[in-house]
Amino acid sequence: MEYNFEWDPTKARSNREKHGVTFEEAATVFRDPRALTLYDPDHSESENRWVTLGISGSGRLLVLCHTYNEEPGETATIRIYSARRPTPAETQSYEEG
Repeated sequence: MEYNFEWDPTKARSNREKHGVTFEEAATVFRDPRALTLYDPDHSESENRWVTLGISGSGRLLVLCHTYNEEPGETATIRIYSARRPTPAETQSYEEG
């Protein structure tokens, strides 16, 4: 599957300032074969949102909030809304698989 990433540039800037994580780095989490992705019903009123926990290309464990839309062929578009470092409980969930 090939992924296309998109995000709002203003949101990306504020996320970097607030959490110290760029959306460019966050997008690399989808290369982690151990990444965990869960449906987020609490934030899916107008669209289906997902939370993914995985290791970025920089080696940091990150939590991403995003949408996921499959497109014709073997592609999907992922729109990133936020990315941050995990809580201790989230880190434990990742480590336990």
